[in-house]
Amino acid sequence: MKFDFKQLSAVVLPFFLLISGQASAQAPRDDIHALMKLEGRDRSTRLVNGAVREGALNLYTSMNAATGAKIKADFERRYPGVKVNLWRAGSEAVLQRSVTEARAGRNNFDVLETNGSEMEAAQREKILQAVASPYFADLVPQALMSHREWVATRINLFVQCFNTNRVAADTLPKSFEDLLHPRWKGRLAIEATDHDWFMSVVQNLGEEKGLKLFRDIVAVNGMSVRKGHALIVEMVNAGEIPLGLTCYSYKVDQDRRAGAPVDWISIGPIVARPNGAGISRNPPHPHAALLFYDYMISEAQQFLAELDFVPVSTKIESPLKGRQVQFVDPRRALDEQGKWEKLFHEIFIGKTR
Repeated sequence: MKFDFKQLSAVVLPFFLLISGQASAQAPRDDIHALMKLEGRDRSTRLVNGAVREGALNLYTSMNAATGAKIKADFERRYPGVKVNLWRAGSEAVLQRSVTEARAGRNNFDVLETNGSEMEAAQREKILQAVASPYFADLVPQALMSHREWVATRINLFVQCFNTNRVAADTLPKSFEDLLHPRWKGRLAIEATDHDWFMSVVQNLGEEKGLKLFRDIVAVNGMSVRKGHALIVEMVNAGEIPLGLTCYSYKVDQDRRAGAPVDWISIGPIVARPNGAGISRNPPHPHAALLFYDYMISEAQQFLAELDFVPVSTKIESPLKGRQVQFVDPRRALDEQGKWEKLFHEIFIGKTR
């Protein structure tokens, strides 16, 4: 995975150099690794007591601002005395910053939380460490990676969202082939970075057939390419885009309940992208890091479900029940990223109308 690690150097230092200077003394490396495998009845008590002594948690995340603020507030309410220092950006920027700092010997983040492909890239960059948690037993199988250096904490569902005032229910596409109909000319949009969604859909259709189909759709009806999943949904809400191909279901559900004229369907299996969390190999606040990690796959699961995210805990009712779902494989998405980014750009961006 290729990144321009220099481009974030101007923003890496100011905030977290201050934080790292305020952090409590870090435990010896061997002690941190032992902590990440902590067992026993007193595990939770030891983590809470240690986190309160440390007093802070440095979280790098790509959660949207509203969700990040709610998670921060909920965690701090549950664990008074532990302040969450949250830095958020897009998933690529989160990865770039964490790797840039690690390469420079600055251990600023405790927990990294972002898209599965970026989490897998962070694991391969050797900036995360293996963790054991009693809450793993409660998770869906797709949440657990064999290396245990990150775990899925929530699932983003790619759906097709539409403006209910501009798209009649009886004209909604039932297959991607339906998007060749003239009614969709100039009325379609896709998010600019969703090559992993594209990989999953094309593989489901059959690669040769799928690539030809999307080339034909763009050639006949065009495709508006926009950066940002929230932006796509907001443009659908406003009627500027009648149909978005890669919307996050939680955003659509939130906006619909708020009164926006928007709803969603899934053409074929719902493509599910895991988002996950991992702990730094050298966390400045190791107890707080593990406490937050446990929180995200236990106490936060019901809270995330109430925010319309799909939980990874089997103890929480899932909207995926009874639906056909195709999970993005983060490892394959990373291994084949170059191929699918090139095809995505060629088909949707290079020939956009």
